[in-house]
Amino acid sequence: MRVLLAKEMRALDRAAEEEIGIPGIVLMENAGRAVADAAEQMLGSCRGKTIVIFAGKGNNGGDGSGAGRWLLNRGARVSLILAATMEELSGSAADQLQYFFACGGEVLTIQGDEEESFWEQLKVRASRADLFIDALLGTGFAGNLQPTLRRLCDCINELKARLEGRCRVLSVDIPTGVNADDGSASASAVAADETVTMALPKPGLYLYPGARQAGKVTIADIGMPATLLESAGSDRFLLTGEMVKSMLPTRPKNAHKGMAGRAFVLAGSYGYLGAAALSSFAAIKGGAGLVTLYTPEPSREALAIKLTEVMVKGLAVDAAGHLASEAEEEMLEAVHQGAVLALGPGLGVSEATGAVVRRLLGSAELPCVIDADALRALEDHTEILPHMAAEKVLTPHPGEMARITGLTVEETDRDRLEIARVYAEKWQAVVVLKGVPTVIALPDGSVYLNPTGTPAMATAGCGDVLTGLIAALIAQGASVREAALAGVYLHGLAGEIAARNGIGMTASELVEALPEARNRVISEFL
Repeated sequence: MRVLLAKEMRALDRAAEEEIGIPGIVLMENAGRAVADAAEQMLGSCRGKTIVIFAGKGNNGGDGSGAGRWLLNRGARVSLILAATMEELSGSAADQLQYFFACGGEVLTIQGDEEESFWEQLKVRASRADLFIDALLGTGFAGNLQPTLRRLCDCINELKARLEGRCRVLSVDIPTGVNADDGSASASAVAADETVTMALPKPGLYLYPGARQAGKVTIADIGMPATLLESAGSDRFLLTGEMVKSMLPTRPKNAHKGMAGRAFVLAGSYGYLGAAALSSFAAIKGGAGLVTLYTPEPSREALAIKLTEVMVKGLAVDAAGHLASEAEEEMLEAVHQGAVLALGPGLGVSEATGAVVRRLLGSAELPCVIDADALRALEDHTEILPHMAAEKVLTPHPGEMARITGLTVEETDRDRLEIARVYAEKWQAVVVLKGVPTVIALPDGSVYLNPTGTPAMATAGCGDVLTGLIAALIAQGASVREAALAGVYLHGLAGEIAARNGIGMTASELVEALPEARNRVISEFL
């Protein structure tokens, strides 16, 4: 599913009207009904409920007016607070407001900030509300809120807090005060419980802090022609379960372990055995038929005892216990038999280990999943990447991305989509920039946002699990691109499953949830 910037969404609206001939009022009517449907779902039933709609003078306000008429028809008591005079409205937005008024809707119009009686009256009406609908601005916000809009947003947030859960907030398209393109937000931005967005998602709904203001996001079908949706001018996408299902490798009924692929993992060092264990076991639970873990010899025995389903091989070390140059030869002799090499979790950051990693990457011909200490080995050596014979997936968190790019963590997080895109193209690699949301950028310039996951996944070891899972999918026959996209989505979904009891989930529990996540995606889209 494509993700559109505000200007791209406006172009889509124009194309629907000018190229297809769909009047704007038709799309606005459908949007209004979608908002009313979302409101009814939030309330259980609209009948007898009090709903206050905050509407602006543009098309977002028109969507709100249309929703108000639908809600009146469903038995709700609806008041509309218009952040303008009626004379300021035009086109379909003016028509929708007139329809709402003609059907018995109550309209309260702002005449000026100086009229405190308006604000007192507003607070009285709003204090009885079961639901606020924010239709003030939509995707039109960029920079600062005008004083009246800022005061209205503050009013919504203050009243919601004062009503202590008795009143919820539904935003139309995107919460007022949130930038639809980058997720930046005014200090007064509406804090919605849910947001219903029209036709296609916008980046600001998934990028923080905008994602926090948006709450639960629903994407509404407003009758936009499928031909336009498919060709909308965007190389940004939102991952969906349906997309992921199409990427998952399938298995014939006569499958055996050899047909399910062989994954090699280079991981672990003294004091960091857990990372090696998690990534290797995740490769098993992710579906790989055979998994072999290569680890420095001092780590071999402990890991062999812990990982009964994984073959564990020890590698030569130097006097300091770091990988010796002979380890590279041992690895190269073996990995030509496999489908994928994952390397880095808990491997260590010595110069000797880094040199082995760099030589391996320069020689490898099978796909590589590069994480953790293998990324550290690339610091000041990223020139290796575009010249590698092997396809590769890099899985940095913001700190790791900052180290290998020379950026700061703040710069990395400020524009996650563009940073991931630039370096995916530069390195000719799939870049999985972990975080909220995780962004997957492909060498062709396309970028994907992942909607799955939970704050409970903010615990040690979850990144190691992702490394093993992506490797498992490649081993089973998925392309590097498919494995990265599906792996990130399933990883987040497994986190949601494992975190049923909230914070306190462990990375081991995340691993155990991987099969259920995969099965859920497959069964949901049969």
